[in-house]
Amino acid sequence: MKTNSELQKDVQDAIKWEPLLHSAEIGVTAKDGVVSLTGVVDSFAKKAGAEKAAIKIKGVKALVENIEVNFPNSWTKSDADVANEVLAALKSNDTVPDEKVSVKVEDGWVTLGGELNWNYERDAAKKAINFLPGIKAITNNIKIKSKVHDEIEKKDIENALRRSVIEDNDIRVSVFGNTVTLEGTVNSLYAKEEAGHIAWKAPGIWEVKNKLTVDYKYAF
Repeated sequence: MKTNSELQKDVQDAIKWEPLLHSAEIGVTAKDGVVSLTGVVDSFAKKAGAEKAAIKIKGVKALVENIEVNFPNSWTKSDADVANEVLAALKSNDTVPDEKVSVKVEDGWVTLGGELNWNYERDAAKKAINFLPGIKAITNNIKIKSKVHDEIEKKDIENALRRSVIEDNDIRVSVFGNTVTLEGTVNSLYAKEEAGHIAWKAPGIWEVKNKLTVDYKYAF
């Protein structure tokens, strides 16, 4: 079991290891597996990058992210300009059915809405705008309403989880209609999120309820 100071240092080192974040002023605190990130960065990409680096560290059970995005005056854009650039980015991405995605921008905060057939399309919509200048935060409220009517096979999801890099975990899968529920214990926050991503790939799925518990001790 890592001490709070060991976990804090591991997360700090992971953030500094990212090229985009070398000079970023990001504060890290850790207590009983709960890691908090604070500070100010000049792009949403750096904010998202710090979060992504932190959740991959063993021992992180939960993440509290309070990083602010503050642009230099020369980078400031109106919400209308941000909205137009978001729409253009979605339109230029062949993976995203942009006509089905709604966009709202308020004080640099972008909210995506609408309904798509697949979770990978929803993920692609967010990734398409992650690096756009002028964005302070992104909320992805796109819903999934799959047109695939195949019955969701519990065994297929279990096999996909077994093939993945998620090892030594106790994951139970249940299926009800178009909803998949994951329960049990994993050894990292990253493993929990990765299990959710894997489950979302099942044809016909509309919702994943990720109820997995993170317990770092489970890795031993």
